[in-house]
Amino acid sequence: MSKVRKPPVVDEAVAALDIGGTKTAAALVTRQGEVIHRATAPTPGRAGATAILDTAADLVDRLRARATGTRVRAVGVGSAGVIDHRTGLVLSATDALAGWAGTDLRRRLRELLDLPVTVINDVHAHALGETRHGVAAGHQTTLFLAVGTGIGASFVVDGTVLAGAHSAAGHAGHQPSPYAGQLPCTCGGQGHLEAIASGPGLAQEYARRTGEPVDDLRSVAARAADGDATAREVVLLGGAAVGSAVGGLVNMLDPAAVVIGGGVAGLGDLWWQALRDAVRRETLPSLVDVPVLASTLGSDAPLLGAASLAWEGTA
Repeated sequence: MSKVRKPPVVDEAVAALDIGGTKTAAALVTRQGEVIHRATAPTPGRAGATAILDTAADLVDRLRARATGTRVRAVGVGSAGVIDHRTGLVLSATDALAGWAGTDLRRRLRELLDLPVTVINDVHAHALGETRHGVAAGHQTTLFLAVGTGIGASFVVDGTVLAGAHSAAGHAGHQPSPYAGQLPCTCGGQGHLEAIASGPGLAQEYARRTGEPVDDLRSVAARAADGDATAREVVLLGGAAVGSAVGGLVNMLDPAAVVIGGGVAGLGDLWWQALRDAVRRETLPSLVDVPVLASTLGSDAPLLGAASLAWEGTA
């Protein structure tokens, strides 16, 4: 019978939060990037900002109570929505988080937890995690794409996210894609990458081709694995659409490495091969050797990225 490994006792840590549309995750993280305690809870997205913040603060309080003898020095937050990284204000958010837009996330969490708080967008936090502790460690510049329910991106230079003049950099899913035709996008536009290559976009494409509604992308993936020709075509389409977009971004940004994460990236070899083939077709000859890597940290990446910012704030 194997022994249960007890978390190490450390003198100090920071708390990290990953606030998403369906789940909020929290962790205590050492300066070296080791997670010593973690907790999760459903995000009460329809209940409004106060309920979302109370859930996040409660998770941190639970971790603090569990980590006897550990001083929690600060809180780092990666949150869904467009986040002003300078002020911690949520500039805009989708309907998945009701009333989230306009929330002074930094101030309100500081009041609830009596700790210094740093805030960044969740995709940027994911990119920082991979750059500082994951597969992109050691690269001076990294382009990160998260392909899931939506499609977001981040460009990290010397360990710093380029958030943009309006804190809105990274909306890779809302660039035009030749694979999307005139499909409507969740942003209100048409023909965007997210409309065809996100998880919901691929599920809807399968339904359009077959006339058979599917619950989600997992159903399409299972059918592709069972030899369903249409499902395989849809998976290949999704990989090619993302790869084409990545190739264009590589031409523009010339990163040292590209990292791809998110739920859709779990579709397997079929999707990845289509993606990498499309990247090679699109990139300039001098850039064809830019590595395209799979995220290695999974759901820990945004926590580690947010934690690293919190540690910076304690210096």
